[in-house]
Amino acid sequence: NVLLSFSGLVALIQLLFLPFFPESPPYLLLQKGDKAGCLKAMKQLWGEGNYHTEFEDLMKEKAITKGTKIMNVLEVLREPSVYPQLVTMILLLLSLQLCGLSATANLQESIIPYVSLGVSISELISVIFCSSIIDRFGRRMLLCGGYLLMALILVLLETSLLLSDQFLWMRYCSVVLIFLFIIAYGIGP
Repeated sequence: NVLLSFSGLVALIQLLFLPFFPESPPYLLLQKGDKAGCLKAMKQLWGEGNYHTEFEDLMKEKAITKGTKIMNVLEVLREPSVYPQLVTMILLLLSLQLCGLSATANLQESIIPYVSLGVSISELISVIFCSSIIDRFGRRMLLCGGYLLMALILVLLETSLLLSDQFLWMRYCSVVLIFLFIIAYGIGP
């Protein structure tokens, strides 16, 4: 309960302080066309100084995107050219949510909140780790390596589940393997 309410506390703090911050300079210039507001926001965010170079870069970006129509979510969903990407994204996100990995460990009910916390920490670790290595190895290498690692972990998970009736400590190995699977999933696919 404390962990769940913590995100609400952070949201409340943001709601209290957000009105005192200016809009983003790129948003003011590119979306609203407010040049004076953009320069004012730059000075408010970055202090006094000459932001001519940054302003010119934003003006060039505005000129490039002038003919481009900004689409809302419904327009994007109606665009047939993005269907393959949307389907792939939805399938990848649903595959982890609906795979039932956390139910396979056959743990006591008192341990399940800790497993849920471990799953969240595993997802956080995978995001941090992936964002730091993706430029070095490239997306293809992470995908192939992630799928191979996931397959290996699933073989080990199946073995630990088969042996969990004989050795009670194998259930905890299953939990660790689930965490590793989530990290491999986050780094790869």
